[in-house]
Amino acid sequence: MILMRLPCSRNKISGASFGGTSRIYSLHNASLSLSYGVDLFGASTRYLEGLEAQIDYEQYQLQAARLTLVANLITAAVKEASLRGQIEATRQVIADSEAQLAMVEQRLALGAVAQSAVLSQRTAVAQNRTALPTLLMQLQQNRHLLNVLAGVAPSDDTLPEFTLATLHLPETLPLSLPSELVRQRPDIMASEALLHQASADIGLATANMYPRITLTGSYGSESPTTAGLFGGASTIWGVGAGLVQPLFHGGELRAKKRQAVAAYDQAQANYRQVVLQSFRDVADTLLALEMDGKSLNLQQDAEKAAREIRQLVEQQYQAGSASYLELLNANQQYQQSTIALTQARAAQLADSAALVHALGGGWWKQADSGDVATENKP
Repeated sequence: MILMRLPCSRNKISGASFGGTSRIYSLHNASLSLSYGVDLFGASTRYLEGLEAQIDYEQYQLQAARLTLVANLITAAVKEASLRGQIEATRQVIADSEAQLAMVEQRLALGAVAQSAVLSQRTAVAQNRTALPTLLMQLQQNRHLLNVLAGVAPSDDTLPEFTLATLHLPETLPLSLPSELVRQRPDIMASEALLHQASADIGLATANMYPRITLTGSYGSESPTTAGLFGGASTIWGVGAGLVQPLFHGGELRAKKRQAVAAYDQAQANYRQVVLQSFRDVADTLLALEMDGKSLNLQQDAEKAAREIRQLVEQQYQAGSASYLELLNANQQYQQSTIALTQARAAQLADSAALVHALGGGWWKQADSGDVATENKP
């Protein structure tokens, strides 16, 4: 550490203060002073390392907050798409049940069915309608959440509407190796910064136990007149060294070092736990995506079969070979399969967003990192 001083002074001294006459004369002084602290044991270096680690920690905390915000936005968008899909399916079921009610009423007028069939169908229509207000409320509440996450008022309508048809999975998910994962997740990097800071604190506590050496030097001129201030005869200079040795602190310095070592051990254990938890997060989301794919295939097959059965039963009912109860059961099965398919698609999209969060968003690097980002197109 170097300190530079450029003082210039003018001192007035009265001779009467020394028992002489009362004549006053001026002493002009101009000098350059340098002070250099020798960082022999690395105290300044480790102190700066600790400050840099604190800055890194705050930056990684900011990255983690951004990543979490993006993941929450994606999750809210997927939920909106799921709710819109369920609302569309419910409205279609309501329309189908109303059409069936009209058909049953016509058959009642012809005397082909009993009054109980009409009442049962009216009950089914009413039950189907009761599901719609709840879904609409959930959609509006989720819309409020999405707006808040986007930084606008809850009632704002500038954001686009999200549907399952507009959301697509990437063709290939950019899975990372464990060594790459460590460099991607901001929470891991933040824990590493804390570990670095704890290591620097140990070095600083150790350096404080040793002497501090300071070298000083000065060069300048001194003259009773301004004209002679920079003359050769007025030159003054000086060189000195200082040594400060901690003598007795009642064991305080050693206790601080032990405290720093204990803090480092704690930071190391925390770093290890964060890394292990990150591996678990990735493993869990990959397993969830694998199960989502299987579940989606099964739900697609179930929805196709339920749709074909409903069409067949409707034809049989119109021909008089199927009962109304069979038609009602077929419609209920198709309704359940349609909503389940919508939920399965939404679950796969939501777990894909969870994988983005678990991997730390590492395949898109920030523009200032120097890495080339690749984006998977749907």
